Amino acid sequence: MTETPLLSIITACFNSESTVKETIESLLNQSFLKFEYIIVDGKSQDNTFDIIMCYEEKFKEKGIQYRFISESDTGIYNAWNKGLELATGDWIAFLGSDDVYLDNALENYANLALLNKDVDFIHSKVKIFKKLSFIREINKKWNWSQFKKSMNIAHSGAFHNKKYFKIYGEFDEDYKIAGDYEMLLRSKDGLKTIFLDEFTVIMQEGGISSKMFLKAFKEAERAKIKTAGINLIKAKGYSLYSLFGYYGGNILRKFGLK
Repeated sequence: MTETPLLSIITACFNSESTVKETIESLLNQSFLKFEYIIVDGKSQDNTFDIIMCYEEKFKEKGIQYRFISESDTGIYNAWNKGLELATGDWIAFLGSDDVYLDNALENYANLALLNKDVDFIHSKVKIFKKLSFIREINKKWNWSQFKKSMNIAHSGAFHNKKYFKIYGEFDEDYKIAGDYEMLLRSKDGLKTIFLDEFTVIMQEGGISSKMFLKAFKEAERAKIKTAGINLIKAKGYSLYSLFGYYGGNILRKFGLK
């Protein structure tokens, strides 16, 4: 009988042949092995799925449950929901197909998860790179006063208690960019979190255009109003705060001031 894993890691991918190998190998290199790895491929047109399949034996050798599917989807949250249906672990994470776990990351998560079974969400520090160049880090501890203004934590550096999804449901697929933020807004200031004060993930900066960033901010604003119950004026103010922080931060980093 297969033992139920403590952790489930889900990766959604599409045409990720240049990056997914490193992502997969970061899981194989973990010291903690009581996890399952689920890859949801969106019917890639390159060699992504061939790469995914070739690792099946390596996971089997380590006794790690490894599952993958390849079928068309309607976006990342549709893919994540497919992963949620397959996940059997008590704690669930979503790792991008160009992100990698650092050594011992899962062991650090597992130690906290075992001691904090009633917590909703464990999050950590994350380093953001653009290819091989370090850009910045996300290192803030969750608190409602900041989170209601903007998504200031990294989803790839976090685990969700499976009980959270049983209470609040799956991701809303009407969102295309800010669905992870909307999911965590559902519990409002009642979200129970633990901060892992360690770097666990190297996350690649997504090449999203300015137009897509504006769409993300609009989606986040909608989530603030619809899900978190924040009034329109405050939500607009928080959006301006987020935009200023984003573009201002980029300018400071460009001149080496941040």
